Formats: sequence, C-alpha cells, structure tokens
Amino acid sequence: MTSPVQVSPFTIQVPDRVLSDLRARIRSTRWPPGAPGAEWGQGTDFEYLKHLLGYWADGFDWRAQERELNRFKHFRVEIDGVAIHFVHERARQGSGVPIILTHGWPSAFTELLPLVPLLTEPDAHGIDGPAFDLVIPSLPGYGFSGRPARANYRSVAALWHRLMRELGYERYGAGGGDFGAGVTTLMALDEPQPVIGIHLSNLELSPWTGEGSRPLSSAERAYLAQRQRWDASERGYSSIQSTKPQTLAYALNDSPAGLAAWILEKWRSWADTKGSLERRFSRDFLLTLVTLYWVTETITTSMRDYFDNRWHGITLGPGDFVRVPTGVANFIEQLAFEGDPPREWAERLYDVRHWTPMPAGGHFAPAEVPELLARDIATFFAAL
Repeated sequence: MTSPVQVSPFTIQVPDRVLSDLRARIRSTRWPPGAPGAEWGQGTDFEYLKHLLGYWADGFDWRAQERELNRFKHFRVEIDGVAIHFVHERARQGSGVPIILTHGWPSAFTELLPLVPLLTEPDAHGIDGPAFDLVIPSLPGYGFSGRPARANYRSVAALWHRLMRELGYERYGAGGGDFGAGVTTLMALDEPQPVIGIHLSNLELSPWTGEGSRPLSSAERAYLAQRQRWDASERGYSSIQSTKPQTLAYALNDSPAGLAAWILEKWRSWADTKGSLERRFSRDFLLTLVTLYWVTETITTSMRDYFDNRWHGITLGPGDFVRVPTGVANFIEQLAFEGDPPREWAERLYDVRHWTPMPAGGHFAPAEVPELLARDIATFFAAL
C-alpha cells in the first residue's frame, strides 16, 4: 500500500531578476540574416520574430499574465519522487464528472485553461452536458513539473492514475492531444478499471498492422501516404529531439529568440492559423507560453519526451486494444497536414463510440476552438 502524499497549493511567482535577465537577452539578440524566398518558407520568419521580440522586451506584461494564471487553483504534489504541478477546478454546482486532461509538445497547461469555464459551468455557456471536475497537470519536465531521468507514455499514465486516486477520485475520464493523447491511451490500456471513457483530439499512437491484422482500406492507405509526405517535409524537429535533444538544448535554453522561433513555428504550422499566428492567438497568449518555458528552463526536459518515447517507449502489438469507450474529435487543420485518419484506422486500437469531424481548429484545439472541443467532450461523456 502506498503512503498518502501531500498536495500543496501553488502560486506562480517568477523572480524579478529572471524577468530582467530575459529582457536583457532579448535586446542583445544577435540576429541571423533573413531567409530568401517566401515568408516562413525556411522556418520562422525574420520580420515576424523581430517584431514579436520587440514587444516581448518592451510591451509584454508578464505580471499581468501571471495574475491571470493565478486566478486558477494551482497545486503541486510529489508522487514517486516526481514533483507534479496541476490545476484543479471543480464543477461550479453539484458534483462534476472527474476528468484529467493532458497537453502535448510544444505546449503547456495554459493551452487547456480556456476549457475550464466551459466544462465546470456548461449551462452558463449553452453547453448541453454534465459539469466536470477538471485536473490539468503539466507533463513531467514541462513548466512547474519536475522530470525523472526517464519518462514515457506508460510511466506518465501511471503517475496520472496515482494523482487522481490521491485527489479522491475512484472513477474518472481522461483526454488530451499529442503526447496527451498517448498518455491518455496508456491510462486506458494499462489500467482501464477506473476510466469511464477517454476523449482524444488527435491519434498519437499507431495501431498494430502486422501479421494477423485486417488489410488496410483504401482510406487508410491514403492516410498513411499523406503522413509519410508530411514526415518528409515537416518532421525534422522530431528527428533531432528523438536522437540528440541535448545538443539543441544548449541553444534554446540560452537564447530567447531561438526558443520563441523553435516553439512558435510549430504553433503556426500545426494550428488552424491560415498562415497567420495572430489570426488565431493573441501575442500575449503566445508569449505567456514561451515565457513559461523560459523562466522554468524546461525546453530541454520537454524535448526528452521524444527521446524517451522513441528509445524507451512502447510498441503496440496485436493484442493491444483499448476497450474503454473512446471519443475522437477530428480537427480540420490537423488533417490538412498529417492526413485524414479514417474511423476504421482508429477502430484498430480503440472502442470508438463517438467520432466528430470538426469544421475548424487544429493541433492546439483547446486554445484555438475551446467551445467546439468542450461541446464535444460534454456530448461524449453525457452519452456514457
């Protein structure tokens, strides 16, 4: 029997000296020449980044953002030697359906905060479905969570189960996207008994397609071909982070310009931005995210997810199948670059009870189209 742990309230409070150092580093950026050709064609656009960093140094108000973040209920707890930060917001009235929601990379718990009012008080926002108790942790090695020497989908899934039990929940749902979808899947695969259902905003893990599996459909073959094309043109970041993350870390941990360029290029490419980041996200939202990575010095540990999941992760076999009821939201921009996973692809691994083609939104759906996602989560769990 494990010993109980101490859950402690937590307040975000970045020291002034850290912010002063950040501004000084931004102002002393040694800029490379801009790339020829189309804007963003070879990576983060020079003019965009220079303008954004000018605002980061002389216009962005971290203290105002810090106050907004601290309006939520933050906690920290140490489980199996790992310090975990999480937001815990209960249903505004009555008892809520407990659910743990997990972000991915290069993201943070802040991506999921727009869901809080919508899911803790759905009636007030015209959402037909149950209210929820939300647990929104920072992945190990992200933000205010520590990281062990090694972590992967399976080990984090076990941590999340322990966290929910420590919070007094015997039965609960789970959801997420990107690495969060992988963790959620392993929660349901490895310890399904307490899991009511899972909701995914993308399909992170690939099912078994080897000997004994049914032949691929034409839609599945088209999806895999599109995914291969995307891998060839866009997955360079993953190749680096899954092989030599420490080499890249020296640059990103030392340069605010480098850190912002590395993170925000992904947010532009993977979200439903139509090529313009600020069409979908405010500068303050984006810089809050990048500042969190900077002040906690966690870009290095966050990138290790790629290394650990590649070399010390899991391989799904022919017997792996998630029998927990599963809902999937298919976001339009996610499909545009990675390919359109047909329902039969998801059904190789999951008991799909709910499948929603979304008219807008992309890889960072909770921050892009929170109402669409909240409605889908509420509809799925209402049916359970």
